[in-house]
Amino acid sequence: MDLPKKKCIPCEKKSTPPLAGQQLQDYLDEVHHWALSPDAKKIYREFKFKDFVQTMAFVDRVADVAEEEGHHPDIHIFYNKVTFELWTHAIGGLSENDFIMASKIDMLYGG
Repeated sequence: MDLPKKKCIPCEKKSTPPLAGQQLQDYLDEVHHWALSPDAKKIYREFKFKDFVQTMAFVDRVADVAEEEGHHPDIHIFYNKVTFELWTHAIGGLSENDFIMASKIDMLYGG
């Protein structure tokens, strides 16, 4: 799929169905370290760091990419770890944009 090279596309149509079934699984297979929420509406991943300063530096880099993509994760910050949750609010579930953003976050972390 080469997700890191793709660009998020605005998803304004509430009539667009969220990813499901095999299509959802195919996208999950591309972002190995991300987990699917129990309701299958979000993906999330936790990242660990040495300390708070490294955690915040990573969050800042992700924020820059999120602004460029126009697709923003929910962010949960702890002292030496951060969890990102991705989902497409406009459709109430997952879209390709979530997986594009997940892959770009992974690239920032080191693959």
